[in-house]
Amino acid sequence: MFRTLAAACLALLATAAIADEGMWTFDNVPQAAIQKKYNITLDKPWLDKLQRSITRFESGCTGSFVSPDGLVLTNHHCAMPCLAEISSESANYVDDGFNATTRSAEKKCPTQILSVLVEMENVTAKVAAATAGMKDAQANQARKQELSKLEAACTKNSEKSRGGPLACESVTLYQGGQYYLYKYRRYDDVRLAFAPHHAIAAFGGDPDNFNFPRWSLDFSLFRVYDKGKPIHSPNHLSWRVEGPQVGEATFVTGHPGSTSRLLTVEQLRFQRDTSVPSYLIRNSELRGRVIQWGKTGDEPARISSDYLQSIENSLKVYRGFQTALLDDSLFARKTSQERELRERVKSDEKLSAAVGDAWNDAANAQERYRQIYDRYLYLEAGAGFNSKLFSYARQLVRSAAERSKPNEQRLREYADSNLPKIQSSLLATTPVYPDFEQVTLSFSLDKLREALGPDNSIVRKLLSTESPQSLAEKLITESKLADPAVRKALWEGGTAAIQSSNDPMIVLARDIDGEARAVRKIYEDEVQAPVASAQERIAKARFAVLGTNTYPDATFTLRLSYGAVDGWVEKGEKVEPYTRLSRLFERTTGKDPFRLPQLWLDARDRLDMNTPFCFVTTNDIVGGNSGSPLVDAQGRLVGLAFDGNIHSIAGSFWYNGEVNRTVAVHPAIMITALKDVYGANDLADELLGKR
Repeated sequence: MFRTLAAACLALLATAAIADEGMWTFDNVPQAAIQKKYNITLDKPWLDKLQRSITRFESGCTGSFVSPDGLVLTNHHCAMPCLAEISSESANYVDDGFNATTRSAEKKCPTQILSVLVEMENVTAKVAAATAGMKDAQANQARKQELSKLEAACTKNSEKSRGGPLACESVTLYQGGQYYLYKYRRYDDVRLAFAPHHAIAAFGGDPDNFNFPRWSLDFSLFRVYDKGKPIHSPNHLSWRVEGPQVGEATFVTGHPGSTSRLLTVEQLRFQRDTSVPSYLIRNSELRGRVIQWGKTGDEPARISSDYLQSIENSLKVYRGFQTALLDDSLFARKTSQERELRERVKSDEKLSAAVGDAWNDAANAQERYRQIYDRYLYLEAGAGFNSKLFSYARQLVRSAAERSKPNEQRLREYADSNLPKIQSSLLATTPVYPDFEQVTLSFSLDKLREALGPDNSIVRKLLSTESPQSLAEKLITESKLADPAVRKALWEGGTAAIQSSNDPMIVLARDIDGEARAVRKIYEDEVQAPVASAQERIAKARFAVLGTNTYPDATFTLRLSYGAVDGWVEKGEKVEPYTRLSRLFERTTGKDPFRLPQLWLDARDRLDMNTPFCFVTTNDIVGGNSGSPLVDAQGRLVGLAFDGNIHSIAGSFWYNGEVNRTVAVHPAIMITALKDVYGANDLADELLGKR
């Protein structure tokens, strides 16, 4: 039985290698598989330079240094939050784009933070020692405390490091099989240098989203500053403007957000039956309300555009999740793999004793999660209070309470390692739109009452004399938290300032905090803790059979995937891997989402219609990889990932090398746009190493 099951597991590994599957950590790149398939050796200097060229946008994207003067390339949709924050009624940078003709004209993004990974440290043994012999709930708390201690000590020890102190974050890999400290250099002076018109960056809009062929110029450029000057970035990527050839190996490196490939079958059932349907129902209705409000005028349309694009993208993702989770073949494959591993555990007395009944423990925790899901979602996760002002209020209320505790005893999100990001977000000067706040908050209060029922204690407290609409109006119009000076005073005033505040949003956050924390405690002790214990034991079983010759689930940490330029067959028809500029003009209708900016129409006669626009590869990516560079075997930039095809959405759960594709912007069209459409010659020359 051992030989049969081991052979089955090795067969799965071989299939993964053939299929270009995996988002690999930089300390565990599958060199042998890459060498065998593509005859390419990625040595340590190659990997080290690539690692230091990659940036993480803390808002949820990836970027890369592309010049020695701190210039960073990422997607336009990753720049949308900044574009929205620096826009106004008189300057709509979302629609009209932004082009800083000089460095002094580059605009600082109020809330953007960039991080660069400089070092990784394995702390698995320290975490295991801190939790040894404990019951699940106790171990869960001890684990968090140990990770907070390790992060704080790491940051303190780095204070005298070259280049300044590092931000240290704990990272869980293989569902608890390994723990690492990832050490980042952080930058909070991030300025926008260039972004194209929204109409060309998102050409095709929602109809084209997660599809191919594509003609989206989804790129933007930022510059990182320190002490008022652009940073020196020696590990930047050079450009190969002609891009990659069909069949050529490409490497994507970035920060994929999360995948669920190592979850148990029962955890996937929870997503299929509970969390994914809940998300789709709630946000489909929210999308409709936002669309209707946006139609009330030009300014509502501008204000809601970024928010609406985010909702529409997420809904398409979750519909893809639902389709994948309803696929019988997915569950058959997952069930077979899980059964094989469980049989392997049973056949080994020592391993069986170590792993125990981990799968059933995880299943029981999912059942408990179902019982508390709505309370947790609406009260603790905040789905019942969809408002930027409420988000400020909760952070202020909780940070005041948590900062008064020793670091290791706080809620994890308020550990010292996270406070700089929270403070930066709270104190940033960003616009708040009261009318739009009322739309989102009234909707979420309506859904709160619907989900928990009118007799729920929180619902009675909030809505016994108010409707969702009237309460939202009162909270938004009377709150002063839109003023950064007010938020700063509350942040610096701590507990005393929070307790004495009569701001209605602060009062709301205080009033619901007890019940929100109570349901969080149930979740942590009765769902999170047994799941964490079960997953650690299942990880031991995987390591016993496979070692680390496989990749962990994505965790918004730096990964490398390998693949090649290749199309696929869709409904019997070959999908070619490239698109060309000529077809862009043929597809334009003059109406959104197939409308071209006038600047592009005016430039048509001077453009080469054969210029490559977008292309696809077999690289394995998910959300968070947005803005990831594609590089060739020499480490040169040959593309910019911005999407996947519709089949890639199922990549959260599995990878199908026959149809899963990464969609990228070609470097030639980016240079063409800068030089021949927008007149940004200095930026183009900087990218090409000419200045």
